[in-house]
Amino acid sequence: MAINPEVVARTGLDLLAEVGLDGLTMRVVADRLGVRAPTLYWHVKNKQHLLDAMAAVMFTEATAGLTPPGDVRDWPEWVATRARTMRTILLRYRDGARVFAGTNLTGPEMPRAMETTLRLLVDAGFDLPTAARGFAAVLHYTVGYTIEEQARQATAYDENPYTPTALEKAFEPNRYPLATKAAVEVFFGPDPDTDFNGGLAIIIAGLHSMPKARAPEPPNSGS
Repeated sequence: MAINPEVVARTGLDLLAEVGLDGLTMRVVADRLGVRAPTLYWHVKNKQHLLDAMAAVMFTEATAGLTPPGDVRDWPEWVATRARTMRTILLRYRDGARVFAGTNLTGPEMPRAMETTLRLLVDAGFDLPTAARGFAAVLHYTVGYTIEEQARQATAYDENPYTPTALEKAFEPNRYPLATKAAVEVFFGPDPDTDFNGGLAIIIAGLHSMPKARAPEPPNSGS
């Protein structure tokens, strides 16, 4: 099999299931590919460049077939759907969100996705700074939430500190009843999909409430 940056990146993503981000090294990737570690440096300069390439693969998967809605007034559900898709892709790989966070995406996918999102929001009536901050807020929330969600698997602990029993002991429900209830039922509860969507709805509602320069026009009827 010919080695190129995408092959190296996908090998790294596959290895996450076995070694996690902390155990992923250039040597481990080279061993899986059956080459010496220096060979990889022809394709990725170091581990950070490896993570950049791995993040690019995930972002490409998350934005495949990305097109705006037919009606700009449908932007709230479109933005929410993009966030849910991104979370699904990050969850596909062990430590996927940690890999993605802080990486430098140099391929065409990020500017293409950003332009599509910003054009939709600007056409919906937002000024560019508000649209850009909204785009960033949704992306950062999605990545940050998923980092925490994957951390709850507690692979680094001998005993999982996120079980209801452990949380109730840590939060002292008699002294801090609201914090305990929120931790057990919301933050670390059994339904992360509902929790994620609830936070996402708050962000989108906040963006929706921002002043607009103009109301979006209805789609062209073709007349």
